[in-house]
Amino acid sequence: MPIDPVPPAASQSSGTSSDIDALSNGNTWPTSTAQDGQVDKRFHPFDALAPDRVVAAVESLGFWLPGEPFALNSYENRVYHLADDDRRRWVAKFYRPERWSRAQILEEHAFLAELEDSGVPGAPAWANANGETLHQYEGFDFALFPHVVGRAPELESAEHLFHLGELIGRVHAIGRKSQFKERETLSPARILDESRDSVLASDWLSERQRDSYTRVIEALRPLVAEQSWPENALIRTHGDCHIGNMLGRDEHFALVDFDDCLSAPAVQDLWMLLTGDSDPELHMQLSEVLEGYEQHCDFDRGQLKWIEVLRTLRMVRHSAWVVRRWADPAFPLAFSHVASLGYWDDHIRSLEQQRVALDTPRWLA
Repeated sequence: MPIDPVPPAASQSSGTSSDIDALSNGNTWPTSTAQDGQVDKRFHPFDALAPDRVVAAVESLGFWLPGEPFALNSYENRVYHLADDDRRRWVAKFYRPERWSRAQILEEHAFLAELEDSGVPGAPAWANANGETLHQYEGFDFALFPHVVGRAPELESAEHLFHLGELIGRVHAIGRKSQFKERETLSPARILDESRDSVLASDWLSERQRDSYTRVIEALRPLVAEQSWPENALIRTHGDCHIGNMLGRDEHFALVDFDDCLSAPAVQDLWMLLTGDSDPELHMQLSEVLEGYEQHCDFDRGQLKWIEVLRTLRMVRHSAWVVRRWADPAFPLAFSHVASLGYWDDHIRSLEQQRVALDTPRWLA
């Protein structure tokens, strides 16, 4: 899911690890058993990541950190910027417990290493002398990545769009060479089912809203299924190509945070670059993106008809994701509006609009 702005205080524990451990007194819950839509008063596992524990974890790899870590904008995991005594800058990612298996995380790292070996700009996971990229410290899986310097691209800039298309084309040229074995596959039916179940398991919707939400999800199901992709369209993709995961300047950009990499059609990594409000703007953006993309990789224009399906799935999944993560203290702070009845009226209305969009798709090959 997207990484959105959140103050560091919302995602970084204060005090020392011993203080926090004393307060928790073992009163924690595993993330897989938190109830959807409910605020759990017990300690969340991420509450244990006090700054001194983050430092101790990184220093257990043989680094020395003269300063404190700075929490970066992240919800799904906890991510910190830090510098070592040689003034090298790093990003430490502490993975959300029980979200991915170790095999899935290692496949993410292997994909990053493959891209690095092919000269694709990015941030491969640091490996120790034994070649290990995934490390453990006091129950947390974490990895270390080189800090990528730069700013988010400007999607109104034709030059930026060309170079972003070129970058994604380079990623996909490598992504097509083999298949993921452990990472997820972008499955419309699974996303609709899991999202519906999470939302309806919460008590945030009124009875009227529950009925309306159920009806619109069921109305979307056949439309999404009719316009879904065949298995032979799946390649290894970044999976979450919003502008927060693209950093650089001028013509030099890099993709970061492959936490959501998965098997998906190529258009999954392209459609969020198309933000124009009018058809001429959208076609200009698409032209620039594909011109850059096809410097390295062919693109089947038939995939453009899947854009509204992908947009629908992202909308459905985002709301369900917030519900599922509500017991994480960073979520009520950042998404308080999602707990209101007005939010769900707007969400259902937006899904109804997507049903119309799927009935009359805008993008045709």
